[in-house]
Amino acid sequence: MKFLMRTLVTAIALWAATRLVTGITFHGSVLALAGLAIVFGVLNAFVRPILTFLSFPLLIVTLGFFIFVLNAVMLMLTSGIAPRLGIDVHVSGFGAAFWGAIVVIIVSFLLSIFIRE
Repeated sequence: MKFLMRTLVTAIALWAATRLVTGITFHGSVLALAGLAIVFGVLNAFVRPILTFLSFPLLIVTLGFFIFVLNAVMLMLTSGIAPRLGIDVHVSGFGAAFWGAIVVIIVSFLLSIFIRE
C-alpha cells in the first residue's frame, strides 16, 4: 500500500510539473502517468544515490543546494528513458528540468504531509 501511495504522490507531482512549467510536456493517460511515476521512482532509488555519492563534495560546498541540480538531472534522465517505454514525456532543457524538479519537490512534500503511513 505504501508503494501505491508513493507512486500516486509522485504521479500527481509530475503532472503538476507538466502543467506549471513551460518546457515539460506529457501526453498520455492516467496509466501512462503512473508508469512515468514508476520510472522516476526507480531512477531515484537506484541512480540518485550514486550521483549523490559522486557529487558529495559539491553538496558540501554549496550547503546542499546542489541537490536541486541532481533533482533536475533525474527529471531529464526520466525524460530520456520514458519515451523508450512508450511514455510520451519531454523536458526541453536544463532550465525546465530545474524548475520542474522544484515543483515536484514542493508538491510531493505538501501531499506527503496529508498522507499517513
